[in-house]
Amino acid sequence: MQIFSKLYQKSLDWAQSKFAIYWLAVVSFLESSVLPYPPPDILLAPMALKQADKAYYFAFIATIFSVLGGLVGYLLGDILLSFLLNYELIEPVSVALIEEFFDQYGILVVGIAAFSPIPYKLATISAGSMAMPLLPFIAISLVARGARYYLVAGLVKAYGSACDKWLKKYMDRLGYGLIVLIIFGVWYVG
Repeated sequence: MQIFSKLYQKSLDWAQSKFAIYWLAVVSFLESSVLPYPPPDILLAPMALKQADKAYYFAFIATIFSVLGGLVGYLLGDILLSFLLNYELIEPVSVALIEEFFDQYGILVVGIAAFSPIPYKLATISAGSMAMPLLPFIAISLVARGARYYLVAGLVKAYGSACDKWLKKYMDRLGYGLIVLIIFGVWYVG
């Protein structure tokens, strides 16, 4: 059964649709504030592969909409903390300790989450709840998110056709192997 090969081909075909750029913008926005997954990379990569001349434009769109979504996450964090404090659901002493940590390392926390696979939305909501200054939040988000998406676009543009051939050959083995790995991981942890 070639389920994963068909899904891979479908994603490549979809990446050429006239609506792909809009979905990239929506997913980038929502993933930064409320949507657990998928990360925009899984849309960005096939779009950059199929339209290599627009790879950096797609990275730009993902970056801008991701940071705009991050601002919504920031606002949600601010509202959430106010709610929790008003209804005495958390102690102000606990918040003070976390605020002290975030004052020292907030820019690092946001930068690492924005670039790495760590969910960026956790950093955006935390930054808002800890009242991180907005301009440094926006600046580090633009730099780190941009670095991530431009790196993906650049790598796909440079090596995409070779990876595409390899993935088409081994996609089903990789997909089934991943399922086995997940099952083993769940079994091992449980």
